[in-house]
Amino acid sequence: MLELRDQVEKALKGAEIRERQEALKAAEKAAAEFGFSLSELSADALRSSKGTKAKPKYRNPADPAQTWTGRGRKPQWVHDALKAGADISDLEI
Repeated sequence: MLELRDQVEKALKGAEIRERQEALKAAEKAAAEFGFSLSELSADALRSSKGTKAKPKYRNPADPAQTWTGRGRKPQWVHDALKAGADISDLEI
C-alpha cells in the first residue's frame, strides 16, 4: 500500500508539472499573438501592482512641508486645525 501511495504521489506531481508546462506554453502563445513576450507582460503586472503614491490633497498652513493625501489616519495637524475651527476645505491644496 505504501509503495502504491508513493507511485500515485509521483504520478500526481508529474501530471502537475506537465499541466504547468502546457499552461505556460499556452500563455506564451497568447502573448505572442498580441506581439508581447510573457516576461514583458509579467514585468508590467509587477510594476503596476505595486501602486503609486497618492498626491497630497491637504497642506498644513502653519508648515507647508506637512501634507496629507486624505487616505488613512488624519495627522495631528489636521485634528488641531479642525478643533481650531478651520474647515477641511481650508486645508486643500
